[in-house]
Amino acid sequence: MNQAQFAKHLRQNMTDAEKKLWYYLRAYRLNGKRFRRQQPLGRYIVDFVHLGSKVIVEADGGQHNDSESDKERDAWLRSLGFEVLRFWNHDILRQTDVVLSVIYEALECRG
Repeated sequence: MNQAQFAKHLRQNMTDAEKKLWYYLRAYRLNGKRFRRQQPLGRYIVDFVHLGSKVIVEADGGQHNDSESDKERDAWLRSLGFEVLRFWNHDILRQTDVVLSVIYEALECRG
C-alpha cells in the first residue's frame, strides 16, 4: 500500500476522537480555516493540517506515550516551519472546547 492509499485508508477508519475533531475542523468551521485530514507530508501522514498557517493537529492514543518516533517526526515537521499540536484522544472527547480553543489560538498567532 503506497502513502496515498494508506492516507485514504486512515480517512476511512478514523478513531472516535478524530471523527469528533474533524466535525469541528472541516468545511471552514473553525475561524474560516480550511483543514485537511490524513495529509501526507514528506514520509509522514499527519492527522489534520492547516497549510496556510502551518499548524498540524495530532489526535494521540496510548501508543504515542513517550514515543521516540513521534519526537523525531515532530522535529522534522518543525524544521519545515510547522507547529505541531498534540492532544490525547480522551481530552478531545471530554474537553473539546479546550482543545478547539488551543487550536484557534495557534491559528491566530500564526496568521
